Amino acid sequence: MVFRVLPVDPAHAIATEHLGTKRKYWFVTRFGIELLFKAEERGTGEDWAEVIACVLAEALGLPCVRYALAVETTGNARGVISANCAVRPTTLVLGNQLLFSRDMAYPAEGAKYKVRAHTISAVADVLRTLERPTQQWTKRLPAGIESALDVFIGYLLLDAWIANQDRHHENWGALIVDGRAHLAPTFDHGAALARNLTDAERERRLNSSDVRARIPAFASKARSAFFKDAAAKQPLGTFAAWRALASEAPVAANTWLAQLAKIDKALVEWTIGEVPSDRMTAISRTFTLELLLENKRRLLAGDKL
Repeated sequence: MVFRVLPVDPAHAIATEHLGTKRKYWFVTRFGIELLFKAEERGTGEDWAEVIACVLAEALGLPCVRYALAVETTGNARGVISANCAVRPTTLVLGNQLLFSRDMAYPAEGAKYKVRAHTISAVADVLRTLERPTQQWTKRLPAGIESALDVFIGYLLLDAWIANQDRHHENWGALIVDGRAHLAPTFDHGAALARNLTDAERERRLNSSDVRARIPAFASKARSAFFKDAAAKQPLGTFAAWRALASEAPVAANTWLAQLAKIDKALVEWTIGEVPSDRMTAISRTFTLELLLENKRRLLAGDKL
């Protein structure tokens, strides 16, 4: 089983992680490895969404923080664990601070969502100042993906595929290694795959006779955390955000589309099927597969850039 559930002893916690809204803490394994435990105590499926997204990101060849299912040995709280991608002396600088460094008027503090200054053009400008992820993270990177911008286009293709609406300005960043700023691997995909829907709604959308309620219509409504410009009233859809950034580097964009085309239904179905049955219901599996197939179809049906 690809998704083994690993035990976490809360007594080994060394520090609380305050970034985000969920209960998180760092702990050290008996082998001296520093890991982050993120609890999933609301029953919304963030744990299975995170691990499925991780496998799909790796299948594309993207640099991605690896996640595993976990459970606390005291209290049996479920969650996921991940390794620290910024082990000292490496430091992680999040997108809001990178954007603030570019423009001191950028609202780096406060709200993470509906930040109109979080535009595709502003992010592209920042990406052009970064190097691509370090060699540790680029072993699966397809040929021809050379820059941080090229790689980030892949992140937005992933977002469109998995319906990730949560790439706000604190959910991407740069790793500072020996004084050089490299794009960080993609991380934090727990809000993807419509994981917070109820099974009743999933079943309705799978079987409704109303085309407005079916998965294609539902999938088309996914919103990114990026804006077309600072005057826009609504953030771009996930597909529109991908295409807007893709237009900055069409060759890289087409490379990522080719990577997506190689991933067949069997791999996606197998990945979903590996989630333990006590974490993901049968109807969740069916819905998630159909959502991924629909989003892949939409991405590949678009014109090449």
